[in-house]
Amino acid sequence: MTLDRFYPIFDNADWIERLVPLGIKLVQLRMKDTSPDVVTAHLERSKLVCARHGCTLIVNDYWQAAIDTRCDYIHLGQEDLDDADIAAIRAAGLRFGISTHDKTELRRALALAPDYIALGPIYPTILKKMKWHEQGVAKLATWRGLIGDTPLIAIGGMSIDRAAGAFDAGADVVAAVTDITLNDDPEERVSAWLKATR
Repeated sequence: MTLDRFYPIFDNADWIERLVPLGIKLVQLRMKDTSPDVVTAHLERSKLVCARHGCTLIVNDYWQAAIDTRCDYIHLGQEDLDDADIAAIRAAGLRFGISTHDKTELRRALALAPDYIALGPIYPTILKKMKWHEQGVAKLATWRGLIGDTPLIAIGGMSIDRAAGAFDAGADVVAAVTDITLNDDPEERVSAWLKATR
């Protein structure tokens, strides 16, 4: 399965319903500190719009909700791996990607044979407080050499202007969050991203 090169991440189904119809083909629903019932409701809505528009939906963290709602794909952070039931995830036929920040985390991730590896933050990000400083595009090239054919996602402080450098360094996909959600015209920004990455 080939992943689209543009991977926006949204924290509720409202964004997904609003922007996926513009032509997004890969999207993540990332809801933090939310009850499973609320997550499930947003998942069901997101699944409907993604199915209608041929978009792959990836669910962040809530692997049990993803199994229960018959989703296809989940994303796991390193802390999520501590309690994720990988056997149950595999048994349900879910694909999964994993976040990495250093070589220890990368080894842990590769041992699970994920469907993609994410590296970040490539640039400083305002999205969340992290112990990791910016990784830089050079580290993408290092990761590219270490992970073989596994798809590589660049995340963190990404913009359209910065995407080309990430692709040149070996990223297959670029993820964007605040570059879209904090933009004065998210629709126009998504259209620009699609044009730049297709």
